[in-house]
Amino acid sequence: MRKFGHLTILVNDYDEALEFYTAKLGFIKKSDNQFGKGNRWLTVAPPDQTDLEIIFVKADTTEKQAIVGKQASDHVFLTLQTDDCQRDFKMMKEKGVRFLGEPAEQFYGTEVVFEDLYGNRFDLIQVAEGPHDE
Repeated sequence: MRKFGHLTILVNDYDEALEFYTAKLGFIKKSDNQFGKGNRWLTVAPPDQTDLEIIFVKADTTEKQAIVGKQASDHVFLTLQTDDCQRDFKMMKEKGVRFLGEPAEQFYGTEVVFEDLYGNRFDLIQVAEGPHDE
């Protein structure tokens, strides 16, 4: 094994997920292909991300629909690293992204938790320089 390549997020609608992740989070669409019976290979990633993409998978069963937005329960599902947490917090908040607090300093950096359009939690983090084992 060498590395992760894709990560799946269950969505209610491909286009609404694409709109949120591109317009509000600043991600870019990496691929968008139709296949099979109404299936779609739709991926996004942050602009500087070259080795990992998020795949949107439509929740097409009751089991999948039950966990849309709860893929990690009430824990952070993914972390999104930034070089300026305060800047990105302000920009994303102005675009309507729901945050669960204000950026706070931790021993490992500055962080704040936000939710995607379905309620999946993400940690926006600006990693501190230097040792993180305090």
